[in-house]
Amino acid sequence: MKINRIIYWTATLLFCGLMLYSASFYLMDTPTVENLFEEYGYPGYLVLPLALAKIQGVLMLLLRKPAWLTEWAYAGFAFDIVLAFFVHFQADEDTTTTLVALILLLISYFFGKSVRPLYG
Repeated sequence: MKINRIIYWTATLLFCGLMLYSASFYLMDTPTVENLFEEYGYPGYLVLPLALAKIQGVLMLLLRKPAWLTEWAYAGFAFDIVLAFFVHFQADEDTTTTLVALILLLISYFFGKSVRPLYG
């Protein structure tokens, strides 16, 4: 059981760090990120709400209360990462970071069910 805790916390903290880094980049260099979004065909006004959603999602993963909101945070991150993968893939860019993020998210989710079970 101890190894499961270590795996869970390592994956969760690495994932949360990656998402906080992403959100901080969105907030610190908003015009650049807006231009990137527009180059990919997405509206630039999505940058700030997405940064705030990532910060709130990280809080939900760490606090895990309420249970239904934690599940939605995991789902939201999954959608974000999968869509980011396809955007970068279509633009012929490196997708390694998105794949690592997806693997960390899946490890956190499935190991979290046994290490930190959600209660209604």
